[in-house]
Amino acid sequence: MKKLLLLVAAAATLVACGQKSEPVAQNPAPASETSPAAEEAPSSPAPTTAELDRAATSTQESSDAAATPADASLERAVAMPESAQLPGGKWKAGVHYRPLVPAQPTSVSAGEVEVIEFMWLACGACYQLNERVTAWKAKQPAWLKFRQEHVMWGPSHRNLGKLLYTLEALGRSDLIPVAFNEIHRKNNMLVETTDAKTAEKQLAFAKANGISEADFKREYNGFAVATRLQRAEELTRRYRIEQTPVFIVNGKYYTDTTMAGGGADLMQLVYDLAASEKR
Repeated sequence: MKKLLLLVAAAATLVACGQKSEPVAQNPAPASETSPAAEEAPSSPAPTTAELDRAATSTQESSDAAATPADASLERAVAMPESAQLPGGKWKAGVHYRPLVPAQPTSVSAGEVEVIEFMWLACGACYQLNERVTAWKAKQPAWLKFRQEHVMWGPSHRNLGKLLYTLEALGRSDLIPVAFNEIHRKNNMLVETTDAKTAEKQLAFAKANGISEADFKREYNGFAVATRLQRAEELTRRYRIEQTPVFIVNGKYYTDTTMAGGGADLMQLVYDLAASEKR
């Protein structure tokens, strides 16, 4: 029984919550990834692909956490007068996006609009979307302040988030797509069964991509990364993020790929929501 639980936990970390039986690295195709209900035990040996397949196939998990923060305001959103919705009639509140009631505080200056993508590096849907997100980000005006926040559902998410924030602290955000490829193309998950082994694996990844050991360890164990991790945990709870990727615009609007109707429409919708906030 204990062994089965360990296998299920490991499978939940690598696949889309029992929605697929293949590890994410082999088939990163889901529209979104949902929060796993379990995490791998720190001292357990890495399971084989066959064991993961069996564990994932035998477990159809569903999140029993609270609904997204928009659910309470859905009726209100659908009933919004046309003047309160986005211009042009293409995007409908309660269909393509959900107003968050109450709106949440942001961390940008007056005149700026905050856009957050909640993601995780082992998420197949995030991997698929990331190239589009990167291209979109490069074209945005200075007033649109975009950032990625790594979800904090459990230990493996925290460990991958630590890598993400370390790369950002080092000014090497260009390695985020490389980390995605390492996980989803090379089947190197960049996490291990203990924090110490994970740190070694992530250091090896950093060194292979031109980061010195001293620089990596300084930021990896530093105050800035610890603060980002703490903030990500707070935001994951505040917005009650239960799947990835999810976009939050200026603390007021929630949307995702499914609601928007696809990746291209999602990025246009996010910009339109941000522009409406700027106006």
